[in-house]
Amino acid sequence: MHAHRGRDRLVPSRRRLLKAAGAAVIACSLPAGRSFGANDLTGRLAAYMVASRDRALPDPVLLDAKHRILDTVAAMVSGSALSPGVKAIRFIRTQGGVEEASVVASNIRTTAINAAFINGMLAHADESDDFEPVTKAHPGSATVPAALAMAEREHRTGLEVIRAVALGYDVGCRFLLALGPDLVRRTHRGAEGYSATMGATAAAASLARFDENGMRYAISYGAQQVSGLWSWVEDNDHIEKAFDFGGMGARNGVTAAIMVQAGFTGVHDVLGGTHNLIQALSTEPKPEMLVVDLGTRYFVSESGIKTFPVGYPNQAPLDALLKLAREHDLSPSKVDRIVVHLPEDAVGIVSNSAMTDVNCQYLMATALVDGGVSFANAHSREHMAAPQIRAVMERVKVVGDPKLNDPVAPRGGLVEVVLKDGRTVSRHIRFPPGTKENPVDTETLNAKARDLMVPVLGRERTEAAIRQLNGLEQVGDVRELIRSVLTV
Repeated sequence: MHAHRGRDRLVPSRRRLLKAAGAAVIACSLPAGRSFGANDLTGRLAAYMVASRDRALPDPVLLDAKHRILDTVAAMVSGSALSPGVKAIRFIRTQGGVEEASVVASNIRTTAINAAFINGMLAHADESDDFEPVTKAHPGSATVPAALAMAEREHRTGLEVIRAVALGYDVGCRFLLALGPDLVRRTHRGAEGYSATMGATAAAASLARFDENGMRYAISYGAQQVSGLWSWVEDNDHIEKAFDFGGMGARNGVTAAIMVQAGFTGVHDVLGGTHNLIQALSTEPKPEMLVVDLGTRYFVSESGIKTFPVGYPNQAPLDALLKLAREHDLSPSKVDRIVVHLPEDAVGIVSNSAMTDVNCQYLMATALVDGGVSFANAHSREHMAAPQIRAVMERVKVVGDPKLNDPVAPRGGLVEVVLKDGRTVSRHIRFPPGTKENPVDTETLNAKARDLMVPVLGRERTEAAIRQLNGLEQVGDVRELIRSVLTV
C-alpha cells in the first residue's frame, strides 16, 4: 500500500467523487434516517443488504434472477451424475448431520452447511453454470446453492430466494471489482473462490433476515473464509475446480450466516477498518466499487447463460464455427485447418485443456464432425479419443489475439476456417448467445434445463421443477418445492 501513496495524492478529487457517488446511490436504497460516514463501507453494504429483502426488483431483473436459478438448478441436477458430483455425494453420505436441507437429485438430508457445500460442487461439476464476463466469476454455482440450503432450513418463500440470489450476485461480483479481478489472478489467486464466498454469504445472510449488525458480522465471517488459488487450471478431472468455484464458497457463506444466527459476534467493519479485507487482498483497491450503482445495476442480469455445456471461452468460437458450417456446408473433408482467435487470457484456460468440456481443440473438432456439441460428448474421453475427432483436433490452432482483449466484450472469439479449395471463411462473435447483449428467452432456457435434468429426474419431475421455478415468486415455502421435485 505504501508504494502507492504518492500516486494517490495526485488523484484525490476522483476518489472523493467516487465516494460521493457511491454514497448517493446507497442513500437512495437505505431506510429513512440512516446515514454512514464515507469510510464505513461495511455499514453501507450491510444496510443495503437489509433493505434488499423488502425492495422489489424491476420486472426484467426478477425474470433474469429466475432464469439464473433454474439454470443453476439444472446444472446441479446434471452434475449429480458426473464424476465430481458422484464423489461429492459419496463423501457427504459419511458426514451425517441434522436434517435441515437436501442434496438435490439424491435422498440425502443433512445440515444446511453440508447441503450448500455439495450442491455447490454439483453446480460446477461441469461447465453448464453461468459466467459473469466482466469479473469472469461463476456467481450462480455458489450463490444459488447457498440460497436454496438456507431457504430450506428457514422455510423461506420463493420471492425471498429470488431477492437473496440477486443480492448475492451483486455482492460477489462487486467484491471482485473492488479488488481488481485481473490483479487477483496476476498474484496466482483464484478470483472465482473469492467472489463465491462473498456472494453466498450475502444470499445466506439475507435469508437469515439479519439486522444491520448481523449483516456486519456475517460479512466479517465470510471475509475470514475468503480463499482460493488459481492452481485449479491444473485440475484434470474438474473435481477440485467444482470445490473451488462452487462448493467452497457456498459452504463458507452458509457457515457465516449460521454462526451469526448462533450468536457469534465479530468485527464491525471488516471492509474499512484496521487490517481490513480490501487492503489485505489488493495493492490497487477500488473499495467504492463494492457499493457503486447498488440498486440500479444488477449483476444477475449481466451474467452469461451458457448455451453450450462447455467452458465459457469456448462459447463464442463454437457459435461462430456452427454458423459457418451452416452457411458454407462445412464438413471435415472440406476443411484444411481451423484457427481460433481468443482473448489472450483465455488461451491458457482452454487450449489443449485436460478437461474435455474445456478443451477448445476437442470441442471445435466435435462441433465440426457431429454438427454440434452434446452434453454427453462434451464429457466423453472416449469420444475425444475417436480417430476422426483426433484427426480434426490436429488441424485446430488456438491463438491469443490482442485485438480481442475487449473489456466491453471480454469473451468474444473469431474463427477462421481455411478450406481445402483455398478459400478462407471467418466469423467474429463478439457476444455469445446467453449474454445480456444476446439473451436467451424462457423457452430456450427451459429446453436446456430439460436436456440436463430429464436423464436424472425423469420427465414428469423435471417438468414440475421447471414449472415451479418459472413461477418461483409464487412459491410459499421453498422447502416443499425442493423436497417434492428436486430430490429422489
